[in-house]
Amino acid sequence: MHFEELKLQIDPPLSIREKVYSHIKQAILGSQIPKDAILVESRLAEQIGISRTPVREALHFLEKEGLLEPLPRAGYRVRRIDWDEVEEIVQIRKVVESLAAGWAITRIKTDEIEALRENLRQSEATIQQGDLSLFPELDARFHEILARASGSKRLIDLIQNLRSDMLRYRIASLHRTDTAGLALDGHRRIFECLVARDSSGLDDAVRDHLDQAKKTIRRYAFEKGDSELHSDSDR
Repeated sequence: MHFEELKLQIDPPLSIREKVYSHIKQAILGSQIPKDAILVESRLAEQIGISRTPVREALHFLEKEGLLEPLPRAGYRVRRIDWDEVEEIVQIRKVVESLAAGWAITRIKTDEIEALRENLRQSEATIQQGDLSLFPELDARFHEILARASGSKRLIDLIQNLRSDMLRYRIASLHRTDTAGLALDGHRRIFECLVARDSSGLDDAVRDHLDQAKKTIRRYAFEKGDSELHSDSDR
């Protein structure tokens, strides 16, 4: 085969805007940005050592995703949601993720089943080892694999956006052994119903799992102050 006939696939490097966007987004989801902090385009550009344009674009995308809210003539701050909005998001996620799981029953591939099984194994190992630093990532990965198994890009996008809204309030609780264990139990039940092709059981498992997530959010993000939340997560 001549060289010119080869079909080389090279992933394009991330743009500066994408790197800024990804960095700020992870800081938001990881609760690394104080709730009263103001993000100013010019200051961020100066700190990073780049022009203001990619920073402006990154902040704009984060605003469109609902993670930031603009302040008149001041900059941006992390958008906070109230309990009513959490309940609304959970109700929508129940419908969307139940639909995705139901479609996944007939569409899931063997490698996706194995990926879910490996995810459960790794999640259990992190809990047993007492190092939960990777658990939020594994939790997100489980839901991502399940969503992709549905075969619907629209559902994947909806699920990812809704999870981002909730993750800011849930991520700290996932660093606790008790709540991580409950999340893992929910994932196991979903996986077992999926493999057994139990549509009714799978629907119940998804909804119960999201109800449990809502309970932990209420307990650790709304019924307790931030300082108490962080001190609890270290116990």
